Parts: sequence; C-alpha cells; structure tokens
Amino acid sequence: MVRLVINAHTGVPNTRALLVGISGIDASGKSFVSAKLANALRSNLLNVALISADDWLNLPEVCINPENPAEHFYQHALRLDEMFTRLVVPLRNQRSVDVLADCGDARATVHRKHCYNFRNIDVVLLEGIFLFKSGCCGHFDLKIWIECSFKTALERAIGRGQEGLSRTETIKAFQTIYFPAQRIHLDRDDPRAAVDYVFQNDEL
Repeated sequence: MVRLVINAHTGVPNTRALLVGISGIDASGKSFVSAKLANALRSNLLNVALISADDWLNLPEVCINPENPAEHFYQHALRLDEMFTRLVVPLRNQRSVDVLADCGDARATVHRKHCYNFRNIDVVLLEGIFLFKSGCCGHFDLKIWIECSFKTALERAIGRGQEGLSRTETIKAFQTIYFPAQRIHLDRDDPRAAVDYVFQNDEL
C-alpha cells in the first residue's frame, strides 16, 4: 500500500497534493491503518497531512433520529460538503491551508474550534466512513477500502469502548444505527467497486 501511494504521488503535478481516501465500515481499523501509512510515507520523506472525517461529525441532535436511525445517519452523520469545500479540496489543490473549523465527535454536545494548519503537503490522507458516496468519489486521486466483517468490527468496538459506551450500549448502537447505515452505503454506493485498492483487515 505504501508503494501504491508513492507511485500515485509521482503522477500528480508538484503544484498540488495527492489526495488519498481511506474508508470502510465503523471500527474496521481505518484510523489505525491510516496512522501506520502516514508514518511509512513520512519515512519516505513525504510531507503528510492526516485528516479524520470524524472531526466533521454532526452533533447527535442532528445525526441521530430514533424514528429512522439508519437512513438518517447515512444522510446526516458527516458535514462532508463543508469538509471538502473548506478544507480537503483547497489543501489538495494548493498544498497548504489555514482553516478554523467547528469540530466534534460522537459524544460531543457542542462543537469545539480546531485550526487546521498545513504547509507544503505532498500527500493528504483522509480517513472516515461514507467517503466514497457517489458524490464524493471524484475528489480523490486514490481510494482505499479497509475490508472488515461486521462481526470483527463489533468485537473491536466493544473491546475499545467505542464512543464511550458500555458493552450493551455499543452493541445496540452498532446494530441499530451504524451498521445498518453502512449497509445502506454498501448497497447504494457500492464503494468496494469504486476503489483502487482493498486492504484486508479482518484479523483481530
């Protein structure tokens, strides 16, 4: 995978950065794999910006709807348009960016301010769920899917106390909201068919 990214970087003009999307279902290991990849690329003297789409989650009052949890989360989990418009596309095109954004996470009740300050970036690694929706794929130079079964992902989420929930709460949230929403994504957008590389990450 490291060589894949390095080779792709040689094909883009030096006036802009290579944009790599790394996606998969919740708890598939996207963050872990992305961090390892970023370190490996830096070892090859590339200046890397690692961005988590989770920082662009909507607050629970916006993205959670008990009446239609899966479809609503699929549609409203992330502020993707704002993230691409304000941060990701300018960084890809100009290699540098200075953006103050409202960020959050799955447990946040209010947004926090976060300053993205990147200079002379060679490779942008953007990791998160739903990145390969049909309207987003065109932004990326390289798309990587982290393949992981729902069973393994749930075991990982329980093991690390995903979202700060108890075991029972984690199972309920993943089985009623997150995984059903991602099945919608798999059926509607077929992200596996859109990517350049599938990384197998089903081992616990």
